[in-house]
Amino acid sequence: MCKEWILEGKTALGIEFGSTRIKAVLIGPDFKPLASGSHTWENQLLDGVWTYSEEMIKHGLVDCYQDMKKDVQEKYGVTLTKIGAMGISAMMHGYLPFDADMNLLVPFRTWRNTMTAQAAEELTELFQFNMPQRWSLSHLYQAILNKEDHLPQVRHFTTLAGYAHWMLTGEKVLGIGDASGVMPIDSTKCDYNADMVAKFDALIADRNFPWTLRDIIPAVLPAGANAGYLTAEGAAFLDPAGDLQPGVPFCPPEGDAGTGMTATNSVAERTGNVSAGTSVFAQIVLEKDLTKVYPEIDMVTTPTGKPVAMVHCNSCTSDINAWVGLLADFAKTFGMKVDMNDLYTTLFNKAMEADKDCGGLVSFNYFSGETITNLDEGRPLFVRLPNAKFNLANFMRTHLYASLATLKLGMDILLQQEKIAIDSVLGHGGLFKTPGVGQSILAAAINAPVTVMETAGEGGAWGIALLADYMLRKAEGETLENYLNDKVFNGMEAVTLAPDAADVAGFNAYMDRYVACIAAERAAVENLK
Repeated sequence: MCKEWILEGKTALGIEFGSTRIKAVLIGPDFKPLASGSHTWENQLLDGVWTYSEEMIKHGLVDCYQDMKKDVQEKYGVTLTKIGAMGISAMMHGYLPFDADMNLLVPFRTWRNTMTAQAAEELTELFQFNMPQRWSLSHLYQAILNKEDHLPQVRHFTTLAGYAHWMLTGEKVLGIGDASGVMPIDSTKCDYNADMVAKFDALIADRNFPWTLRDIIPAVLPAGANAGYLTAEGAAFLDPAGDLQPGVPFCPPEGDAGTGMTATNSVAERTGNVSAGTSVFAQIVLEKDLTKVYPEIDMVTTPTGKPVAMVHCNSCTSDINAWVGLLADFAKTFGMKVDMNDLYTTLFNKAMEADKDCGGLVSFNYFSGETITNLDEGRPLFVRLPNAKFNLANFMRTHLYASLATLKLGMDILLQQEKIAIDSVLGHGGLFKTPGVGQSILAAAINAPVTVMETAGEGGAWGIALLADYMLRKAEGETLENYLNDKVFNGMEAVTLAPDAADVAGFNAYMDRYVACIAAERAAVENLK
């Protein structure tokens, strides 16, 4: 049956650009993965800017597709030629400005950069709406404040997902979720906020650029809309062997926030999810607006345009990965053969033996700045009291707590100050691969039950494949919520863990030390250059 689905093109392909991996997932009509592929990459810090080069983006996209195509050949003995529908997703935000011929004018400025503080502050005041530093419009306005030379040449600017989508379809569009990381969205109209567009144009009118904001930003599309078709040029680029047929319909390109919501069935009101990988963010679909503007809380949307409160932190698992790498190097020095998956599992489970408050240890996992703690740069930092209980279990639990500590500061605003209602929180991403560990740590952090589904490891590539399938096969009037509830997730296995009272108390005690040590992290940023 799987082979026939592939031969007949009864499939949907999702490709997502993550921070450390580009992943492709091909699904069949039963929504389960038929084949997958991946490409590993890493951002570069060039001239103080976190970036991926244009060559890296193009090569990674092609290599990822080829790896998936190879998987199809090896599993089913057929060459992939037909695909029913496709979708592109990527890490949100950042800045990719192009001239009239779609030449990139400056290197891609990713979400990880914290160089737009002045712009974000001024736009937040202008809009009376929290404008995070990583949002695309903050980057554009900071470039204007800096009087950068490329600005008169700009004719289009977009996100990474929008750029990859354009390469394959020629369409300059964004899904509404990804567009909500460009600038604020009016959920009632499923478009950019018109009043804010007008305010921005008025703000920069004296600069006399040959464009207005509407001239250069992508069009906005909700989930379910057709966003173009794979062109002959796009097919030849993606599959140089010439096997892939053009004409594949595309769903709107989405950000990793929207695909995370989709992959965890968290697009309805009072649902939420936490994505924990290189970065970590929580998203809660709101029943009502927040009572005021919080710099710690970003407002984005679901792929259908519903308002979502997001707590976003730039650093999550990178520091854990670094320490696990060090321990692997230690083991290899003694001639031990180390399987990295086994090492992660063993160390994560060891953390469950630790003191609930980590025994006097504190860690900051900041590879880059964090808005929530008002730091423009990061320095990974490990601190302990002289009489701390310094053992492996406490050490690992400390780093697990650290991966979610900044997120907890933001979530406390939503749960304790805004008193928002949440029916379910689903966890997905690398932090949850070891059963029960990351899940119980998150439950302690937010003092609420956390669910992990059997698809937790599939992530955003699976989520954008689902959005492509929804675009292709939705019934007349079928909402995304109903499609996910009734078709995709109906009967799917899930494990829910309630917070343990001792874990909650231990995490809170750890946070007291953590907050007290923010001054030490700030001193490290200021003095360690």
